[in-house]
Amino acid sequence: MPDLATVVIVPGLREHVADHWQTLLEARLKRTRNVVAVPTLPRSNLSCNERVEALQETLGNIAGAVLLVAHSGGVATLVHWAARHSRAEIIGALLAAPADLETPLPEGYPSLPSLRDKGWLPLPRVRLPFRSIVAASSNDPLASLTRVEQMASAWGSDCVYIGAVGHLNPASGYGEWLQADDFIARLDRTSL
Repeated sequence: MPDLATVVIVPGLREHVADHWQTLLEARLKRTRNVVAVPTLPRSNLSCNERVEALQETLGNIAGAVLLVAHSGGVATLVHWAARHSRAEIIGALLAAPADLETPLPEGYPSLPSLRDKGWLPLPRVRLPFRSIVAASSNDPLASLTRVEQMASAWGSDCVYIGAVGHLNPASGYGEWLQADDFIARLDRTSL
């Protein structure tokens, strides 16, 4: 049996949280890498370019097949990366609860002018060059289901409805999200 693809975790704009499903997934998987914008920057640094280049650097240090797992603003990092870079060995991406950065976010999140100034807007709407699954929540406070469906369609992603799970984060009651393992297995053709 061939080796499993390396899974690269692409966190949202708030970085890693100890009880977040991505952090717990990372601990469960044997070959996982983190993507952090630049470890020495404060969490308030919202630079899209720096996060995209952190992803590019991480991918440059991995040999073989790669599967990307992005959540929230991490999905935006991934689609900006895909609009600027390419890598043939990416076999798929799980895009969970993408945040709609083009619509005003709730209080406590970055404003549209801040996101524009930091290079996030407009969000790329081009077909991704690898298979992808968008896991869509029906009651996500950071993106309406209609907007998520539009993004998934533009990216050429399969849109899978995962129910009323909020933003799929600890604030919505999610630590462990074991369905991620099923999506990863579905995308990881190297494990067939």
